[in-house]
Amino acid sequence: MSRLVLAVVVGAAAELAGIGLTATAVWLVMRAAEQPPVSALAVAVVAVRALAVGRGGLRYAERLAGHGAVLRAMADLRGRVYDALVRRPPAGGDALTRLVSDVDAVQDAVLRCLLPACAAAVVGSVVVPVSGFAWPLVVGLLVVGLVLPTAAYLAAARHLRALAPLRAELADHVVALREGAAELTAFGAVDRELAKAGAVVDDLAARERRGSRATSALAGLAVAAQFGTALLLLVRGEPAHAVLGAVAALEVAVPLTTAARRWAEVRGSLTRLRQALATPAGPGPHGPGPAPVEVTARRTGVVGPSGAGKSTLLRAIAAADPGRAKGVLDNAHVFHRTVRANVRFAAPGASQDELDRVARIADLDVDWDTVVGEHGAELSGGQRQRLLLARALLADPEVLLLDEPVEGLSPAHGDEVLARVLEAARGRVVLVTHRLAPLADFDEVLVVEDGRVTARGTPAELAATPGYYQDRLHAEQPRAHR
Repeated sequence: MSRLVLAVVVGAAAELAGIGLTATAVWLVMRAAEQPPVSALAVAVVAVRALAVGRGGLRYAERLAGHGAVLRAMADLRGRVYDALVRRPPAGGDALTRLVSDVDAVQDAVLRCLLPACAAAVVGSVVVPVSGFAWPLVVGLLVVGLVLPTAAYLAAARHLRALAPLRAELADHVVALREGAAELTAFGAVDRELAKAGAVVDDLAARERRGSRATSALAGLAVAAQFGTALLLLVRGEPAHAVLGAVAALEVAVPLTTAARRWAEVRGSLTRLRQALATPAGPGPHGPGPAPVEVTARRTGVVGPSGAGKSTLLRAIAAADPGRAKGVLDNAHVFHRTVRANVRFAAPGASQDELDRVARIADLDVDWDTVVGEHGAELSGGQRQRLLLARALLADPEVLLLDEPVEGLSPAHGDEVLARVLEAARGRVVLVTHRLAPLADFDEVLVVEDGRVTARGTPAELAATPGYYQDRLHAEQPRAHR
């Protein structure tokens, strides 16, 4: 916050230097025309030079302070938004929208809306008293700095409300054309669907043009008000340097009309981000589940019936300690990039030797330069799981979370890979699995049923206790002896 305040103060100082430069330079020209002694112009000459240099330096300092403050704030905001989305992931592509578009909109809101408005307010509060509260300047500042920006905001908000259903309709057409291409082709409906989408695009373009014309008209009115103020000051008999100084002062407020339109555009993003950050940690998109439990054993297994809440428990553990707990969760994302880029995501500075090491442990047999496709579509289920395992091993977390990490592999192959992973893990491990065989040497096992932990203990203790673990163990043992 202190950096933003500094940016506002320095920005206002730069604008005041510009206004002073204009007024002083005009006074110097007008006074020099009277051919006075050079000594009478010396102070003005020095002032012009000082204000010219000062304006440039202050402008640079304002950019440096403003962008530095915003970039630091954005880094912190992205981390907070990511943590909020981990606690309660939204559905579909909304997560990407919040992490990229909405956070970038905050940057625009600060740099293009907040800072210019604050600087203009400071400049106005200084210039008006200095001018002796000249009413043309006061009226001009109110019109250019308040009335026209308010009108631009209201017009933009109304315009965006009109565009929202059209954009949603266009998105529906795009999804239909992409996902239903085969059906549309089979029924000869491709051209009809394309025509509908084209009509929506044309309507959107027409409305966008009308909105742009309205903004341009308001910007033109701001310039007209600026020079109308200058004419009123001339009629009052104000000197030239005062008139052009007033024009320079109003110039600070002219961009607020465009800033108001941008504020209307980013307001929705700010609202979504506030909601995301205010959302308390919840059970996630897969329904209710147990609260995170304290994991102290070096090797902890989690078992239970399908849908009991095992994966939710693992996500709760990850959300409770995102800095230390990482691994292969049921909703782990594979990026539409190469295998190397996906694995190195855990450690961007990892060397090729480190990548090869984790690939050997996870038995990842895919070429590093293979592009995996959206959501790993170019990989088999087993390859995708092994890629995620390699990424988790490269991260080397204090608590390695594994949710069915060898799903898609044969039991023998999966047990072999899992054994190497457990041996390589240097911290604690929490493993969710349907099979009890890999848990024989674990320090502790949690049994999850109906969204809660119903039993916990060593494998031997649970095997001797009636319940889910004992029943599951008896069900697996006959198959093991066949």
